This record gives sequence, structure tokens and C-alpha cells, in this order.
Amino acid sequence: MNNIRSTLATVWRIAVPYFRSEDKWAGRGLLAAVISIELALVAIDVLLNQWSNRFFNALQEYNFDVFVREIGVFCLLAACFIALAVYQLYLNQWLQIRWRRWLTRHYLGEWLHRANHYRMQLQGDTADNPDQRISEDVKLFIERTLDIGLNLLNSVVTLLSFVVILWGLSAAAPLHLFGKDFDIPGYMVWGALIYAIFGTALTQWIGSPLVQLGFQQQRYEADFRFNLVRARENSEQIALLKGEGAERQQLWQRFNNVVENWYGIMSRTKRLTAFTASYSQAAVIFPYILVAPAYFAKKIQLGGMTQTASAFGSVQKALSVFVTIYRTLADWRAVVARLDGFETSIARAAAFADGAGSIGVDSSGGGKAIDLRGLEVRLPDGKPLVAADGLSLRSGERTLLTGPSGSGKSTLFRAIAGIWPFGQGSIAIPADASLMMLPQRPYFPIGTLHGAIAYPGKTESFSADQIRDALDLVGLPQLGIRLQEDAHWNRMLSLGEQQRLGVARALLHAPSYLFLDEATASLDEPSEAALYKLLAERLPQTTVISIGHRSTLDAFHQRNIGMVRDGDRFALRDGKPA
Repeated sequence: MNNIRSTLATVWRIAVPYFRSEDKWAGRGLLAAVISIELALVAIDVLLNQWSNRFFNALQEYNFDVFVREIGVFCLLAACFIALAVYQLYLNQWLQIRWRRWLTRHYLGEWLHRANHYRMQLQGDTADNPDQRISEDVKLFIERTLDIGLNLLNSVVTLLSFVVILWGLSAAAPLHLFGKDFDIPGYMVWGALIYAIFGTALTQWIGSPLVQLGFQQQRYEADFRFNLVRARENSEQIALLKGEGAERQQLWQRFNNVVENWYGIMSRTKRLTAFTASYSQAAVIFPYILVAPAYFAKKIQLGGMTQTASAFGSVQKALSVFVTIYRTLADWRAVVARLDGFETSIARAAAFADGAGSIGVDSSGGGKAIDLRGLEVRLPDGKPLVAADGLSLRSGERTLLTGPSGSGKSTLFRAIAGIWPFGQGSIAIPADASLMMLPQRPYFPIGTLHGAIAYPGKTESFSADQIRDALDLVGLPQLGIRLQEDAHWNRMLSLGEQQRLGVARALLHAPSYLFLDEATASLDEPSEAALYKLLAERLPQTTVISIGHRSTLDAFHQRNIGMVRDGDRFALRDGKPA
């Protein structure tokens, strides 16, 4: 029971914000229309139940006129049912896509807000494969929530409608056994209730493991799919290392997880299906067995018998909704658990960035430098890495940061960028300053080359002529004719070409502070020198902070800060001017 309450509370928390959003009136209107049609469909079921009594009595009495009239009534009811069912599906799908669009935008906004996506990975959260949760789980959540909700509504309304009918029919056709009538008020209602309780209890006992199995299946499927994509993205390195055999073995092992879990689902589903199919088939004949003695004792007519069986079936189906939708319910609970975990992971990442024990980044100051105050950068496991106190990265200076590999130079850049929360202290950044980080392997989104270079700005932020000029300056004029070409540029271009494009991006955006994390390390020294001279000429107001190991970089920087060992961490030491 606690699990059910917890699941419903989670569903409410995920679902309700949409119906309070800017799209609330469209969402509420569509939901109201879908519910109204569902109620109308139940009403038609009630009318058809009454129709069956008149129709089969007409057959028993050989009354042709009534027979023809009831055929006409049936055609009218069937036409209304079809029209309502078609429009309910249409409006349901319309609601689904609007709800999905809002919820997807909401999750994308939260996931990509202030580097939450990055911190979630650093914290090792269990919300793996966010791509699956945003694309597939959101879709399934909306579909299953509406499906299950309408099923439950239909069951409740059907139960209330047909219990009254079945109770009255029980009085008209008393239980007749051994030649005697037994006056048991509403005995067919009690029979349906006992039958449904029995089926529900057994269904829960047989099918409960499907919830966890469904959760694991989605996880294994997503993990296998992610590693296939990763192998494709790194195909060159795999080929160079001749790692096809190792890659095949790892992928096969992940696929084996999919297969083994699927066998568990198959086994449990077989048992559940065997029971539910038997239960459903028995439900067809069970009401006839109950009412047959009264019929053969001529207490009721054929129409009354068929109406009773139909009403019994409706009540039994309403009471047995848990049995009929159990597999869907199990999958839905797994989806709800995954979205709940995703939301929790995002909230944890956001809270950690602003909470105690994290590095504070203040970008509202009025100074002219980036000031590091009492800064201690740590690894995710809490191990100290870098300490800095009272150090300023002064505006207009070109600073070279040097030190041994693993001393935390790149991690310090991440902390200044505000995406590395592990540690303590504060970093003050001028309010009007813009920062740009150029890593050793720059990122380019899949799309046009124009858009890839303009990133993270909009494509239209820079004209084609501005892009071509930047390409000419960084030594890539041949790419000027490919600006509208769609491609995966991180795979199409060499690392050296990508680094040149990174510098072109910096020239276009002209940030206040430019951080170069070995951003030219794949170029030869003359090319690297040419790019540093270009930055000095074209961005004279930009403060440049570089990480590098080549001694030739000294000539392009006015200041050198070294990373030196200080106990269990590295400290920043201001050296002589570079």
C-alpha cells in the first residue's frame, strides 16, 4: 500500500505542473473532452445492455417488428460509439503531444541548467542514460498515465452503472438451486466481487516481479544502445588499436544482460498470461452458470439472461481492471520510478552547486579581475587537489598556467567556469565579463558548419562573410564553401582543424576572458605561434589564460603561474613574468 501511495504521489508531482503551465487551458480542455467522451462511451454500454434484453426477447418471441426496430436502434448506438471512439483517440493523441512537448522542454531546461548535466555525471548518480529518460520515458509516462487513468475511470463509472442494473436483475432472477429459490439480495454482484478479488490477488502474486524486471530491461536496453553509439563515435581509435575483438566482446556482454533479463520477463509473463487468459475465458461462462438455473426454471426470458450475463461481465471487468492492465501497470510504475530518479538526480546536482561544501562563483562583482579567495578544489571523493588564495587573474594580462600532468590545471578552469562544485572558497568574476573555454578537443554540434562555428550563439548571430573571414584568419579558407553543409564535424575534421575552428569561434565571440586548455596542442609550433599572434592582434582587450607544456608559449604571455606540490595538494605560485 505504501508503494502505491508513493507511486501516486510521484505521478501527481510529475503530471500536475503541465496542467498549471502556460498551456494549461489547452491541456485541461483536451483532458476534459477525453474524459467526457469516456463517460459517454460508458453510457452507450448501458444502453446496449438494455438493448440486448429487448433484442433477444424479440428473437425468443418471434417478434419481427421489434427485431427490425432494435436493429435500427443498434445501428444508431454503434454509429455514435464509433464517432466518439475515433474523436477520443484523436483528442487523446493531441493531448499527448502537447503534454510531451511541455514536459520535454521542462526536463531539457532543468537538465541543461547551469551544467546540471555535467554535475550529475560527476556525482555518479543512478539516473543513467538521460537521453532515454527524456525521449522514451516521457513519452511512455504520458501514454500510460492517460491509458491507465481512463481505464480506471471507465471501471469506476461502469461499476456504479452496472451494479444497480445487476442488483435489480438478481432480484428478478433469484438464485435457483435444487428446485428452490434462495433469496440472496444482489447475489450476482457478490459473485462478481468474489471472482474479481480472487483474480486480483493471484495476479499480484504472480506478476509483482515484472515491475523490477521492466525497470532493469529499460536500463539494459539503454546501456547497450549507448555503447553502440559510443563505438560508432570512436570508430577511428578502435580501428587504430585493432580493438574490434575487445569491443565486440564488451558489446556482446551488454547485450547478454538484455537477453538474460528478457528471459526473466518471458518466464514471468508466461505465468501471468496463463492465469489472466484462463481468468478471462472463465469470466465469459461464469455468469451464465449462475443464471442458467433461473432461466431453465422459466423465471426469466432469454433477453433477461443475456442482459444479466452482459451486466455481470461489465461489473466483473470493472472490478478486475487490475488483472487486465497489470502488465501495463507494471511497465508504468517502472517508467515513473525512472523519471522520479531523474528528477531527484537533477535536484541533487542543483542543490550541491549552491549548497555548503561547494565552490561559490560570484559573477555580480564590479572588479576588473577574476579573484580566487580561499579556494580549495577537491576531487569528487573529497581528496584535495588545488589550493589558491588571494590570486587574481588581472584584466588585460596574458597568463600561462603550467604544472605537471594531473596537478589540476584543467579542473581549476572548470571551477572558474562554475561547473566544478567539489571544494570550498569563492571565485569572484566581474559582472560585465564574458568567459569562453577552449578545451583541447572542442565541441561542435551536428549541423551546418556555419552553426557549428557560431555555437553557442545562434547561427544568424554571424554572417557568412564573418565566418569566412574567421576561417581565412585561422588558416582554413577551404572550408568557406562548406558553411551550409550538414555533418558531424568532430568526426569529419582532424583535431588540428578542430582546434583552428575553436580559435575562429573565439575571434567571432570576442570574450572578455579566454581560457585555452592546451587548445593548440595538436598544431605544430609555427602554427601555434601564428594563432597566438592572431589572438593578440584581433582580441587586444581579451584576457587570455593558457594551459600548456611547450616552452615556446612563454613568448606570448606576460605572466607565468606554476602549480607546485604543497603537501597533499598543488598550490598556485606566481612566478616571474613569462
